[in-house]
Amino acid sequence: MCKKKEVCLNKTYNILMYSHDTYGLGHIRRTMAIASKLRDEGINILILTGSPLAGRFDFPPQIDFIRVPGMIKKTNEEYLPHSIKINPAHAMDIRQSIIAATAKAFRPDLFIVDKEPLGLKKEILPTLKWIRKHLPATKTVMGLRDIMDDAETIRENWHRRDIYHVFDTLYSEIWVYGNQSIYDPIVEYGIPEKIRPKIHFTGYIPRRIPDKREIAKERRSNGIKKEDKLVIVTTGGGGDGYAVIDTYLKMIEADPGRLSIRSIIITGPFMSVKQRKEIFKRSKAVGIKAFPFYRQMEKLMAGADAVITMGGYNTLCELMSLKVPTLVIPRETPRLEQLIRAERFHSRGLVDFIKWDLLTPDFLEDHLFSLLEMPDVRHEAMSAFPLTGIDVMKKRIGGFRAEMAASNPNGSHRIRN
Repeated sequence: MCKKKEVCLNKTYNILMYSHDTYGLGHIRRTMAIASKLRDEGINILILTGSPLAGRFDFPPQIDFIRVPGMIKKTNEEYLPHSIKINPAHAMDIRQSIIAATAKAFRPDLFIVDKEPLGLKKEILPTLKWIRKHLPATKTVMGLRDIMDDAETIRENWHRRDIYHVFDTLYSEIWVYGNQSIYDPIVEYGIPEKIRPKIHFTGYIPRRIPDKREIAKERRSNGIKKEDKLVIVTTGGGGDGYAVIDTYLKMIEADPGRLSIRSIIITGPFMSVKQRKEIFKRSKAVGIKAFPFYRQMEKLMAGADAVITMGGYNTLCELMSLKVPTLVIPRETPRLEQLIRAERFHSRGLVDFIKWDLLTPDFLEDHLFSLLEMPDVRHEAMSAFPLTGIDVMKKRIGGFRAEMAASNPNGSHRIRN
């Protein structure tokens, strides 16, 4: 029993995190980054994910995951099972049942939802309602990346799906993983006045920074000498990254001996088998190492002199943490999120970027070598870039725990009948 004037935080605190992961690596990478940083004494974290790659990540103590059947987006409204060959509606029923059963058994003190307020095809709506009714002390948090899409698209989507009402009635808080001065979703997405007090800008989410020995070892393991200039080309999940890697290889293939750089290409695990085989064959012909997936990506990028990427949220958070000069080639379909982010970051001197319709081998070479020749310009801007995401989240959670302890000094998490 705690003393009268003390706040007792001894009770194990359960955090349930949901990441729908229909395609790509972004959601599970962000969820894993947050979970690994929030892990602390007395905190258990359980991740619900549909990512087929969840098992490839290293899960430290106090963090585990439950895999629901993976789904692949065919159209904006149609999703198909990723692996099992069953009716899509049955796959969604299985996902929804697993999510609800997990919440009821785990009884989270905090439920963090990534990106999709209702989950895939409204699959978490029953769980959100159950938590509101039976676990009234549990905090439900909507976690939004800095930029979702262009303002007009998001406003139309959220109005059509009644998301503003969902924010108002089913979520305790909304955490925006970005800086309001760079992009303000309150204004851009027309957040109603009564919901605004729930919004907390955490700032961008920092990533682990490897030490010099780890970086040197990673370079050596890939045959990169101290004096070599290393360029990493990575396209995230890789499903739409072929054009970027193809253009880079064309730049090298034009005259392999002329460009005094070393390169490593990460295609991403979701690039088609046909495209990946082609990339591997062409890479080998010009002495470039290529991988479909790289487990220790932060170590590899930390040892790079420049990184070429499509500019997803997680990759840019990693590169801002590592202070590596970055050239962004943002996708512009099916959403404008990456282009908007690239433009905002470029305006602050954080990255260079090339629009998709301007991507040619010659233009790519000009931008890349400008980046390699003047790294200090970007490094200075990145060094001043705040990465406060985890600190702010920890403070919010600390407040939640204190509030819970004050209202329930015995530490029991009772279910309301």
